[in-house]
Amino acid sequence: MKVLFLDTVHPILEQRLTKAGYNCIDGSHLSDEECISLVSDAVGIVIRSRFRMEAKFIDHAQNLKFIARSGAGIENIDEDYCAKRNIELHNAPEGNRNAVGEHALGMLLALFNKLHTADQEVRNGKWDREGNRGVELDGKTVGLIGFGNNGSAFAKKLRGFDVEVLAYDKYKSRFGNELVQEVELETLYQKADIVSFHIPQNEETLYFANDAFFNAFQNPIYLINLARGKVVKTSALVDAMKANKVFGACLDVLEYEKTSFESFFEQNLDPDLSYLLNSKNVILSPHVGGWTHESYFKLSNVLADKILKE
Repeated sequence: MKVLFLDTVHPILEQRLTKAGYNCIDGSHLSDEECISLVSDAVGIVIRSRFRMEAKFIDHAQNLKFIARSGAGIENIDEDYCAKRNIELHNAPEGNRNAVGEHALGMLLALFNKLHTADQEVRNGKWDREGNRGVELDGKTVGLIGFGNNGSAFAKKLRGFDVEVLAYDKYKSRFGNELVQEVELETLYQKADIVSFHIPQNEETLYFANDAFFNAFQNPIYLINLARGKVVKTSALVDAMKANKVFGACLDVLEYEKTSFESFFEQNLDPDLSYLLNSKNVILSPHVGGWTHESYFKLSNVLADKILKE
């Protein structure tokens, strides 16, 4: 039983699959053509983001039983085609949910306390206490859009603060508890001071945060996005910031990301992206919200659990 690894993941996955009798092949350094030749008799494929799992690739693997993605989202996999082929899809949102929750909280506190600008100013010999006066999180209303693994993890991280946490999820109900109040989207529009996205990218969520979205809020908000870049339309965010409808943003993901994250800056910078890069009211990170040393292990371990349950 051959499993082809198209990307580098934590070795615990290979170790556990090998122990269970699978023949694990490292294809992370191979060309597309070489991977196609190796996948012909594979029963499983392990990916991160290097390849799109579409029919033209999957058709080369007639014995394929599963595709495992080391990450939360599966937007780079043709789910409908896999369903037709009876190919099981595995992802691992449980593996990085804690990392995402901590990263979201860290970005928010850094933005509120201007740690990103204060640090650079002090290093450059500027001692500006008034210009770096912070804002407190206590007393704010945090609105979560999506309450799956990552949304619930962020809610858990917020429990040490005196905040009201509201959550809207189109596909879930009766999830309210001591940490969060389940609400409709209209309630978020009326009450939220901070809005955080925790939803996948699909046809329904593409550019969910558009002009109409930002205009619907009763009060100015702070935006957090650790979900997917194309959930937020950058031009709409920039317009909302210029109009003081959005006071600031914490963005771990961006609309302009390519499949290969490392090639992000190998493109002409859009004026809206340039605005974000030069704004002191924006904190950016390179899609690492769920990418810690601990989550690197957990992602692969969770996938091993799911594959070996088959």
